[in-house]
Amino acid sequence: MTAKRVPPAQLAPQLRDAITRLNRRVRQARPVGDLTVTQLSALTSLRLAGALTPRELADVERVQPPTMTKIVAKLEERGLVQRTPHPTDGRQVILAATEGGRAVLDQFERVRDEWLARRLAELTEAERDTLRQAAEILQQVARA
Repeated sequence: MTAKRVPPAQLAPQLRDAITRLNRRVRQARPVGDLTVTQLSALTSLRLAGALTPRELADVERVQPPTMTKIVAKLEERGLVQRTPHPTDGRQVILAATEGGRAVLDQFERVRDEWLARRLAELTEAERDTLRQAAEILQQVARA
């Protein structure tokens, strides 16, 4: 049996739709908690970057600085983010995820990974291998 050739222009919307639906479903798998998707995203960005100024975080999250100020205030109120003085610019602060913030993210990731692992367990070994290969290719596309 030969592989069916699919033009990139036809594959792109199919792939985008599948990724969007899977992402939405994985994001719905949440531990009990009241963090919003935007708060989780900002906290994740801080953990990945280590530390950012509020402006840098707003840029990474693609929101306006006043919006990020509100998001950070809520995270800081819960002890998930801390502010420290900027080492070279006294007008700025540096934001970083606290140990508690990192623990919250770990819990969210654990719940989401467990949900996805249950779905993957329903697939055949061949299907899982195909997805493993696809994951490598998607990482390559994302880095391009």
